[in-house]
Amino acid sequence: MIPPGTHTIGPPASASGIAQEPSIRVEGNTHGLKANQVNRLERLGRRRIPADRLVTQEFARELTELSHEIRRLVGVLIDRRGAVTHVMVGDAQSVEMPEWGRMRAGQGRLRGLRCVHTRLGGEAISRDDLTDLAVLRFDAMATIQVGEDGLPGEVHTAALLPANDDGTGIQYLDPAIPSQLDLDFQEWIRALEEELARADRTRTVGDGERAILVVVTAGRSREETDAHTDELRELARSAGVEVADVMVQTRSRPDPKTVIGSGKLQDLTIRCFQTDVDLVIFDGDLNATQARNLAERLDLRVLDRTQLILDIFAQHAKTRDGKLQVELAQLKYVLPRLAQRDTSLSRLGAGIGGRGPGETKLEVDRRRVRERVSRLERDLKKLGSQRQHRRSRRERRGVPVLSIVGYTNAGKSTLLRALTKTEVPIEDKMFATLDPASRRLRFPRDREVVITDTVGFIRDLPEELKSAFRATLEELREADVFIHVVDGAAEDAERRIAAVHEVLEGLGLRDRPEVLVYNKLDLLPPGEGAERADEAGAIAISALMHTGLKQLLESAELALFDEGHETDLGLEEPAWALGGEG
Repeated sequence: MIPPGTHTIGPPASASGIAQEPSIRVEGNTHGLKANQVNRLERLGRRRIPADRLVTQEFARELTELSHEIRRLVGVLIDRRGAVTHVMVGDAQSVEMPEWGRMRAGQGRLRGLRCVHTRLGGEAISRDDLTDLAVLRFDAMATIQVGEDGLPGEVHTAALLPANDDGTGIQYLDPAIPSQLDLDFQEWIRALEEELARADRTRTVGDGERAILVVVTAGRSREETDAHTDELRELARSAGVEVADVMVQTRSRPDPKTVIGSGKLQDLTIRCFQTDVDLVIFDGDLNATQARNLAERLDLRVLDRTQLILDIFAQHAKTRDGKLQVELAQLKYVLPRLAQRDTSLSRLGAGIGGRGPGETKLEVDRRRVRERVSRLERDLKKLGSQRQHRRSRRERRGVPVLSIVGYTNAGKSTLLRALTKTEVPIEDKMFATLDPASRRLRFPRDREVVITDTVGFIRDLPEELKSAFRATLEELREADVFIHVVDGAAEDAERRIAAVHEVLEGLGLRDRPEVLVYNKLDLLPPGEGAERADEAGAIAISALMHTGLKQLLESAELALFDEGHETDLGLEEPAWALGGEG
């Protein structure tokens, strides 16, 4: 069946009723048109123009006279042989592209079609025109102004170029009336594709995917927005993603449908297809509607901050415990979004006739996810019992526990390695440590403690992660003293401290004794790190360079044993480790 408002054009059928050639459909708003107007639209589909011409005066006049008469935009798609492949009718402001075209062309290549349509006043080339040019990768987008007498006015033409420094990557030809267009279209397109191909060859291609990051201010200050943007960059780097560009929009609150405004979304669409990115990452969390709308409009994978963090966790989980917790977090994230998908094909209810093999795929997906979540929770409960058994043994021996906490990538694992002289994996990435590590540490006077390293914290920790990693965070309940490690070189150190305190507050552990430590001071000019630490009431150290550890251990021993005397630890060497897990 042909959808209402769509007309099939082609040669008359033979006596047998079979058309002699494939037909071309007139797409779009044909309702209310007269029979002769429809026939003239149909005849456009049988036209052919010289392959070396963008558009001819005669063909442009046919388009503008018809558009002037019906007061709607009329457009065509023309291939490189000069044949019309599609005819479209819009309204007074826009013309809608055929649905078949909503897909990307090959990387660095154009589609081999140019779009030519009329324009009834307004801007010569609209933002929607540029969006369609980029998304559909047309050879060119040409608009013909319709004069008051229906005759063609100037032709305005835009084409894609490799993205330049200001991110536009759009070439505009000088406007001219159709009869005066001095352009060999075939040569022009050949040169344009060669330029696009050269740009694609020179682009650095790594093992990871390329992405554009999107940040909405949502009422935050400039400093807060910069901090959020830097953190999203760092998360992307930790996930192995190459950041091609960053887009920031100033809005009091995110758009409920697409997070960013319509104009910014059109700019993002153009930028995505000019830079050949693989995905777009948003700083805030997306609901199901926003994620679906963005994916449909951008024709790319769209991730939010939580999904990015979950992906980093999945990469770094090494133990069975960690892998189970990551999978549980991912499934808990997916489940409510499954429930918000289109349920129009689901059964109206359960009971008789609504069970068994009659389930839809959506219902099967939901059921399987819930079953897997239940299984993971049971397995994690068993592992939690084993950890509790180990903690009980430590309690019976009366061994104090020092827990290293802090914002992600603050240098916690590096500090554990420096204090215990044991091999602990370290990496300059966010959430490089996911699985808890415990080591035994002996102070002078044969005082033995267990020191543990835990997963790093982050601002706005997603609820899925809090729930799934609750068993790991429970380890913190056994701590007698927290060593709170802060990246002292970070400009937003105070905000990171507050984020860690917020997580501890949620666990009911904010009242535990804390030794505040400013780390990474080797990254700052001499003296500046100590000054920052003094202002915050913290101990200045560099875990990587093994400086400041003596004062740290003195403070930790004092907090643990509360004896109120100076501890002589000798030279600038950490206490020695017994090794192994505590």
